[in-house]
Amino acid sequence: MPNAEAIQRAASALRTALAGKPMVRLDAPRLVGPTPQAGRVLELIESHGQHVEMVWDDNVVLLTHLRRNGSWHVYRRGEPWRKPYQQMAVSIEVDGWVAVCFNATNVETYRLPDKRRHPGMGRLGPDLSQPETDLGGVVNLLLSYHDGAAQIGEVLLDQRVMSGVGNVHRCEVLWAQELSPFARVDALSEHGAAGIVNTTASMLRTNLQRANWRPGHGLREVVGGRGGHGGVAVYGRNGQRCQRCGETISTRPLGQHGRSLYWCRGCQNHLSPQEAVRSDETPMDPHPAAQAYLASLPWNR
Repeated sequence: MPNAEAIQRAASALRTALAGKPMVRLDAPRLVGPTPQAGRVLELIESHGQHVEMVWDDNVVLLTHLRRNGSWHVYRRGEPWRKPYQQMAVSIEVDGWVAVCFNATNVETYRLPDKRRHPGMGRLGPDLSQPETDLGGVVNLLLSYHDGAAQIGEVLLDQRVMSGVGNVHRCEVLWAQELSPFARVDALSEHGAAGIVNTTASMLRTNLQRANWRPGHGLREVVGGRGGHGGVAVYGRNGQRCQRCGETISTRPLGQHGRSLYWCRGCQNHLSPQEAVRSDETPMDPHPAAQAYLASLPWNR
């Protein structure tokens, strides 16, 4: 899943290739809204959380929501695409360059006077990857969350609280804070909420500096943190040992969209409610041999 820092790098690459140049062609099979016209000049390209926003000189705005699998690629004209045409959501051609958005869930346009009424942008929370973001304000958003009984593991993916935080960061931040993903958000103290916000901001900003982009190769997400396994401590490591306490890392779906949560039940027990202990906390590898493999690990015998 692309996170805020990766999407910011994409916006930077798009600005380099497209900004200030007349558009030759736009292809968007599922576009909702007015179609940007050939000959118009792209004046502004920005990222907002998991959205990329492009503004032409006639005030038409293109908004793409990347969500879980979306990505922007930039190619030299005539260069082969690295993903199949069927996954293309938007293609924008200027002199010498083609920018392609793959697998975006929403592709829509509107005119600038309508921006304040746009249903998506008005609900996005602060972007913690930006140094000017008021972290204290984000702490207050956490402490005043409308559903106090919501689990913190769900709240961290609510883009109205912190935009651009994805599943990888959710898992890694909770591990770094030794916090149970199943803790009620209203159980957080101001100190605990500040720890979450500061850790998330630090991770996002560090990753923004380390993110790597190459023309034609899309974006490589860099997570970072204290993990020693490709930069992660728990994400994607179900069935392996926790590097902090040695317990087996678990996974289960959590949240409205059933995203895979990875956590260590051995050391992530701060504010842990009793109901978090369930018998179905099993690794979610869909392969039928997964259970047998995990059961054979020495520390599971």
